[in-house]
Amino acid sequence: MLNKTRIVIVGIGGVGGYFGGLLSKKYTNGDDVEVVFVARGEHLNEIQNKGLTVIKGNENFVTKPYLATDDYSKIGVADYIIICTKSYDLKQTIEKLKPLINHSTILLPLLNGVSASDEILEILPHANVLKGCAFIVSKIKSPGIIENSGNIQKLSFGMDGPIGEAVLHLKDLMLDAGIDLTVSDKISTAIWEKFIFISPTATSTSYFDSTIGKVLDENLETVLKLIEEVKNLALAKSVTISDDISGKTLNTMKSMPYEVTSSMHRDYLNQKPQTEVESLTGYIVREAEKLGIAAPTYQKLYERLLKKGSL
Repeated sequence: MLNKTRIVIVGIGGVGGYFGGLLSKKYTNGDDVEVVFVARGEHLNEIQNKGLTVIKGNENFVTKPYLATDDYSKIGVADYIIICTKSYDLKQTIEKLKPLINHSTILLPLLNGVSASDEILEILPHANVLKGCAFIVSKIKSPGIIENSGNIQKLSFGMDGPIGEAVLHLKDLMLDAGIDLTVSDKISTAIWEKFIFISPTATSTSYFDSTIGKVLDENLETVLKLIEEVKNLALAKSVTISDDISGKTLNTMKSMPYEVTSSMHRDYLNQKPQTEVESLTGYIVREAEKLGIAAPTYQKLYERLLKKGSL
């Protein structure tokens, strides 16, 4: 029992539910790994009673984790904590996670945006925090059911520097669970290349109140300006990115199903009290200002989205 590896997935939404579901499916009956889900409300009740259903295309599976709970005190110290909450929940989540963390626990945030690892280290300066990002179009279809509707379901994580044994062990556990995974010692490139895709997608779908397909059809010029502005911010921060990142990003957007939108847009549609506008749109406005570079398209859309959120 002492050698069991405990993996805790916090937030069983589109990202945590899909990747956590694969981990749970692989290790449910094993002796070596415990997979714990932290979820809430009706979603948690369904998982506890019937298991988590994961749908991808015509395939689906049901899995029951070792433990599904909303009570952090029942979990114990974790070897790995994969954080898949919304960015606006991060700080309070980290406070709740403190009893689960010791000197060897590794934290992997998979949030939209580029600042999650730094925010965790502000609260827990001595924690082992990786940087990571997920490329996936996935959501809670209904309580207890996760639906992956896209054609990419890829995970990247690592550090800007040498990768240790514990990180490589997590890599092996995930690969064995069938997760499409890249581990990098130059992870900031992967994180920013995703951000150059996700930020314009979330900002434009939310601003125009449309699916990605419709936005590309009707407002392509605005999307291209957003891509350029966030790309320029990455370069100003000395992040290494592909020379053809603008074209690659546009191709990724075009490859998405026409009717797909972003999680930020869904939060606006559902009139959620909070959205990811600060981490996905406002971040660029603030950082561009700090560095003295222009981001007029982001500035305009950000101001409009703030008004929209307060209506």
